Amino acid sequence: MKPNLSDYLLDKVLLGDGAIGTYLYSKGLELGKDTERFNISEPDLIYSIHEEYIRAGSQLIETNTFGANRCKLEEAGLDSKLRDINLTGVLLAKRAAGPDIYVAGSIGPSGMEFPLSTGETSVAVLQETFREQIELLLEGGVDLLLFETFTHLEELILAIKTARSITDTAIVAQMAYPSGGKTAAGMDALTCGEAALAAGADVVGGNCGRGVSSLLTAIEHLSPLRDKVPLSAFPNAGFPEIVGHRMVYPAEPAYMVKSLAAMIKLGARLVGGCCGTTPAHIHEFQQHLKIKRRPLMRSADVQGDSSLQSVDQKRGQTNGALLENLPGDQLPIIVELDPPTHLAVDGVIEGARVLKESGANAISLGENPLAILRADNLSLAHLIHEKLDIQTIIHLTCRDRNILGLQSQIMGAHLLGISGILAITGDPATSSDQPGTSGVFDLKSFGLIRMIDLFNQGRNLAGKAMKAQTHFSIGGAFSFRPSRPEVQIRRLERKAELGLKFVMTQPIFDAAEIEQMMEAVNHLELLVLPGIFPLISARNADFLHNEVPGIAIPEALRKKLWHYDKVEDQRKCALDYTRQLMSDVSTFVDGLYLISPLNKWEVTAELTREIREAGWQGSGRVKKFSKQDAEGSMQE
Repeated sequence: MKPNLSDYLLDKVLLGDGAIGTYLYSKGLELGKDTERFNISEPDLIYSIHEEYIRAGSQLIETNTFGANRCKLEEAGLDSKLRDINLTGVLLAKRAAGPDIYVAGSIGPSGMEFPLSTGETSVAVLQETFREQIELLLEGGVDLLLFETFTHLEELILAIKTARSITDTAIVAQMAYPSGGKTAAGMDALTCGEAALAAGADVVGGNCGRGVSSLLTAIEHLSPLRDKVPLSAFPNAGFPEIVGHRMVYPAEPAYMVKSLAAMIKLGARLVGGCCGTTPAHIHEFQQHLKIKRRPLMRSADVQGDSSLQSVDQKRGQTNGALLENLPGDQLPIIVELDPPTHLAVDGVIEGARVLKESGANAISLGENPLAILRADNLSLAHLIHEKLDIQTIIHLTCRDRNILGLQSQIMGAHLLGISGILAITGDPATSSDQPGTSGVFDLKSFGLIRMIDLFNQGRNLAGKAMKAQTHFSIGGAFSFRPSRPEVQIRRLERKAELGLKFVMTQPIFDAAEIEQMMEAVNHLELLVLPGIFPLISARNADFLHNEVPGIAIPEALRKKLWHYDKVEDQRKCALDYTRQLMSDVSTFVDGLYLISPLNKWEVTAELTREIREAGWQGSGRVKKFSKQDAEGSMQE
């Protein structure tokens, strides 16, 4: 059960959620004054947003009811839906929250113009407007009332007093302080905070405004109250600008973390985000502010589908078909082939056949690598899987599809029997060989990993049940940098939390570097397969080292290759180096990811045969993922 909010905030920091309205906008929905209508028209979507925030680390979520008072709903022609919108808003939040997450009933300004007229009718109407919504939120069962984004102190005080005449439920009172720690009317934050406290608020603070720094100033002004009452802070992600007809908030999560940390030192005990913030921001806040997560219990789907287990219960129970079908007694080998730049695919299918006969466990197929047009990798992966009965992995990029297209591709991969997906952001579209190409990037790799994981749980991104669960092994790219590994490892840890199960790295040409990488990621429940790229010439080595991001080839190796005049001698030298590299790492890697140079599968087939002849088993971590090994052990 949740402790009393005021008691909890005495000595702990509680992490709230981020934006709903602007987050809906980022998902492609029209940003208007009546986003609360989605409680009844798109309940799965609202539920999924609550769920995203909880999974990101929120310990308190707000109902999607900020503008769900009669005055505002009348403007949108939705006043007849006032009861349904508010009660459904609470229901969706409570179902997502379970017993351990606080649910705050969000209440915004009435929408009436200020200052009010002197007649008693205007005040009475305002009181009734707040009373009506407050009673509905309490009927739904919220844990607290959160008055937010108020710009006029008079209105906030009236709202608090109205609530206090009805209930002793905890009240958080937040105003917007756009500049200098003052409201738009020039009232100082401390004056407003003292007045809200006197009216009956339990927590006072600020939200919205003109970004992070303006709210930090407001919290500085409020800090003299820190010994009397907990403070709250929900900043915007910077000041928005219009870019290409879209509203963009520029503040990165890492930047906001520093300011939130300063606010916490000043007495903020309830923190979160306002406009422009997303689950990615909340996750960053939780990680870097070291706010301890409360244990989470998930409810079933919005529609009460008892066949779907909770997110946290299901997380980690499936490693996906690719990993589960790997033999547990040999070193896993994944070989990459690129789809052709034309429609003649017989050569690639023949290469896959030879690679299977040589001992490869799976064929990996890129998606328009370097933004160069190639045949569709999903179709080719299906042909290879059907003709040769070998597992296939498709690379899926955020560059080439929007959120709708990505989900359709995931569904298609499931229907066509694909066992693994490598979720990557994708190379910039500016390097494309096709005129007018632009990147989509609705998501980055983190969001795509989470999307695939949701399908593995039987839901799409909007939270709707899919009537089946996919069974993908979710992979990701990893670019290890020995000079500064902590940055990439933190990113990898985040991906693992989102559902990542295996990693394929950029080509690495140094055994000591591979060993350092394996030690650095050993704490993660992932299979890590370093990329092995057999160089084909000295010029090839120079090109990769100098022009391909993320690839570093030792200077000694490049110089050694240039000692030979003939390309065939350079190639032999490079192949010998690759053999020695694989031998040096064979005892501690989880597997090998062989990349066919210029699609020369003959080279990787030869190396695969040699690996199988050597009988390498690697780290043996594959046994933790393989069902084949588990079944073999039971039979023995």
